[in-house]
Amino acid sequence: MSTGHVSTIDTPISPFTAVVAMDGAVLASGWTADVDDLLPQVSPSLRPKTLAHHRDLGAVTRAVRAYHAGDVDAITGIPVRQRGGEFMERAWEALRTVPAGEPVSYADHAALSGRPSAIRAAATACARNAATLFVPCHRVIRTGGAIGNFRWGADVKRWLLAHES
Repeated sequence: MSTGHVSTIDTPISPFTAVVAMDGAVLASGWTADVDDLLPQVSPSLRPKTLAHHRDLGAVTRAVRAYHAGDVDAITGIPVRQRGGEFMERAWEALRTVPAGEPVSYADHAALSGRPSAIRAAATACARNAATLFVPCHRVIRTGGAIGNFRWGADVKRWLLAHES
């Protein structure tokens, strides 16, 4: 039986919750106080059977606090674990290479993921990203600069992009 660890902390945007595996890898995260908003995004093969709630998740909590306080690179060293097929996983890895303050278009994201013509698939990878913030899908915007969609809302995405610029 796998146990996941969960913590919710206050941020300038809203509460932020992270679900972390026993080894410290982020399985899911986002701007919500409700873990049930996160778990459906986790691959069934990775989803913890039980959850232990904590005030602090060590490195993950420190990274979230540092990021929101202005150290936008604090999230880069945190391990993440997601499953979703070869392209999806490559697309999530590619998102982790997009520097803070340098958003890319969905077309750019598709190219970074190794399939320049797979723009819709790249957008789907963003939509299915369970480890928001640590896999910074908010750094992908529409061609022409429109904000695009974001699971946690356009206002949160705008805040994140402004915070990183």
